[in-house]
Amino acid sequence: MGFSILVVDDEDNFRDGIKQNLIKKGYEVFDAENLTRARELLSQQTIDIVLLDVQINKEYGPDLLYDIGRMRPSPKTIIVTAYGEVEMAVDAMKNGAFDFLSKPINFDVLDARLKKAEDLIQLQRELENLKGTYVKNLSFVKGQDLRMQRLFQDAERSARAEASVLINGETGVGKEIIAKFIHQSGLRASKPFVPINCSAIQPTVLESELFGYEPGAFTGAEKKKIGLFEAADGGVLFLDEISSMGPDMQSKILRAIEDKKIRRVGGIKEILVDVQIIAASNKDLPAMIERQEFRSDLYYRLCVIDITIPPLRDRIGDLPEFVGFFVRKISQQRGLNITGVSSQVMEAFRAYSWPGNVRELHNVIERSSIFCEGDTIQLSDIPLDIANLI
Repeated sequence: MGFSILVVDDEDNFRDGIKQNLIKKGYEVFDAENLTRARELLSQQTIDIVLLDVQINKEYGPDLLYDIGRMRPSPKTIIVTAYGEVEMAVDAMKNGAFDFLSKPINFDVLDARLKKAEDLIQLQRELENLKGTYVKNLSFVKGQDLRMQRLFQDAERSARAEASVLINGETGVGKEIIAKFIHQSGLRASKPFVPINCSAIQPTVLESELFGYEPGAFTGAEKKKIGLFEAADGGVLFLDEISSMGPDMQSKILRAIEDKKIRRVGGIKEILVDVQIIAASNKDLPAMIERQEFRSDLYYRLCVIDITIPPLRDRIGDLPEFVGFFVRKISQQRGLNITGVSSQVMEAFRAYSWPGNVRELHNVIERSSIFCEGDTIQLSDIPLDIANLI
């Protein structure tokens, strides 16, 4: 969704020049030569951002801030000052203005101010979209990144086809979230979703976790145990960090996928299982195949549909949507009244590289919400290594 801008200034040439520049950049632009016309447009149109001159003939531009402040949602107002009016602009910001810039307009500076405003508007839109939604339904953010839009389309196709899926991506990008989305989008949505982190289980235990065991199969096996393949029958089995599996376990997983049968440890009976396999890895599996650390036949069985999730640093344009999503979710979970983050916090977030990806962003917002004393997360609430970037 685009953004609309109202330019309020009594100079015709200034309004026309700004308007033409903004239209070329894809904005919907309205203009007003006085406060009366500005109020009319604000009541008739959906305005996201207002560029407001301080002195408009004999009128004082910031008087419009009272009307803007009563609107829901309130447009972000950027005060446009002439030489010597900076003090007026600072006073206007105390009364609700978002930012200010000076004449003559530097369009690079204007673009930066507009970008900051857009980030907060997008955040507010996300919060509005999430109002009334239960926390249990808040499971993922699609974002606006074209790669992510395509990714979710591929995920929906794999859900309909019930094909095996391999999800690639760095730690923390949301591989399990995509796996859950695939489960929720297909015919198996009413059946179990069973995840297992293969790297978190000792290799000697992994087989019995996946396939189960019969009484007496090994010391301590006093009664039969159902494995995760059987538990996921009819549904989805998510094998996270499958690259950590040893060769012997890889062979057994391959046989289970090909035959759609498993045998419990210590058992002789083959058990039919109907399971859609979704695997995930943060390592380069083709490179592991070259080093003979991963079976190529298992890789091609898993990789019927290949999905790669880009890191958060490569889709930073989706940051406001993620921030809004996590603020709303964490506020509901903790019973807080936090409604957003300050423009400085958003600027710091955009400057950070997010090595831990979406998971790290969630953790940072959760930590910041604990320290937040008002309804907006401030720069002093976030970790110093991020805050010091601006």
